[in-house]
Amino acid sequence: MDEQIMRGRVYGADHDDPDPGPRPGRAYRELVGGPLDGLLLDVTGWSGRALAEQVALPTEIGRYGAGGRALYAPRPGDPRRWDWAGDQP
Repeated sequence: MDEQIMRGRVYGADHDDPDPGPRPGRAYRELVGGPLDGLLLDVTGWSGRALAEQVALPTEIGRYGAGGRALYAPRPGDPRRWDWAGDQP
């Protein structure tokens, strides 16, 4: 399942990282929509429960700027993709 998502920048990778893409042996979810659209979230080691819940990811490029968070939740029927659910301060 995760082998299909093998391109893109990983959320949280350093901007000066020469290889900010996914790493072999890691599990990823694609973020869809919102300020983090197209990034991959590394979910390696997350529990099944955590993979089923909404997450709040820190970002400076969302509605609330520095200190804000972008909310993403698993897409029903396609858990490899997590859809944007809004921003929070």
